[in-house]
Amino acid sequence: MLERVDVVAEPERLATPGWWAVVGTFEGTVTAWRFAQVAPDDGADGRRWTGPATDSWRTSLDRAAYVAAVARIRDDIREGRVYQANLCRVLAAPLPAEGGEPDARALHERLVAGNPAPFAGGVHVPGEAWVVTASPELFLRVEGDVVTSGPIKGTAPTAAGLSAKDRAENVMITDLVRNDLQRVCAPGTVEVTALLAQEQHPGLVHLVSTVRGTLADAASPVLWRHLLAATYPPGSVSGAPKSSALDVIAELEPVARGPYCGAVGWIQVTADGTVRAELAVGIRTFWWTPDAGGTLRFGTGAGITWQSDPEGEWAETELKAARLVGLASSR
Repeated sequence: MLERVDVVAEPERLATPGWWAVVGTFEGTVTAWRFAQVAPDDGADGRRWTGPATDSWRTSLDRAAYVAAVARIRDDIREGRVYQANLCRVLAAPLPAEGGEPDARALHERLVAGNPAPFAGGVHVPGEAWVVTASPELFLRVEGDVVTSGPIKGTAPTAAGLSAKDRAENVMITDLVRNDLQRVCAPGTVEVTALLAQEQHPGLVHLVSTVRGTLADAASPVLWRHLLAATYPPGSVSGAPKSSALDVIAELEPVARGPYCGAVGWIQVTADGTVRAELAVGIRTFWWTPDAGGTLRFGTGAGITWQSDPEGEWAETELKAARLVGLASSR
């Protein structure tokens, strides 16, 4: 590793040519690490993952608390405070590190085998970051002066289970993302290139839209300051209006989300200053911290609208967590 950068405080340092690994927390800290050497992944190497016991997972909001929080958000919607808010809970289980930090790549390989995802990956910087994701969602892709986002809203076990509520929620968040990108893109360039597309993933189906625009100043050395100020945290995991939704989330969620619902990915700057980047929304994401001998965490949530059924939203969080938590647990 060559250097570590606080992207929010010193975005101009990301103008340095090289390849950067990036982890951002939902709460707003975004960190990048530049490496001296970068090589393609040569595939699985048979590393063994030892996960927590299946019955050792605990949740930051139990069923009764989550259902009550959904009802509270519906009250906020009725009063005009928000139109939609994403309500999440964090699962945690003890994972003692034997002789050091656990093997992030081993968990990554298990997830790739059991739950392939378009933005799967991870960042492990010893002593600083330990994140493994099976994210299906694109937060930001930058290719030169073109920026793309792919918000997901709407989840069901099968396409037949997608509802009018799912479609309305997707349109609402797509419009929020479109508005975010308009803050940093040239006038008239932001467009929705796909709306309510269905994507099949292991065990569930999502509604996905795509928003694209041309950056007004892609060559700026502080590009990431402007881009993150306009779009962070991702709209699909916050709500609309975003500022009010973040207030609601802070009131109802008892623990910080950390890398969950933040960003995980990479940024590459070529010698001529051209930027390429791909950041996933940090959903379907595990992270490990050394507290109390070591804790593995996983977040799951659902978007709440006036049409939400509280018990149904709890069931959605269970659906999103079941397969991945099962893969990460010892068997």
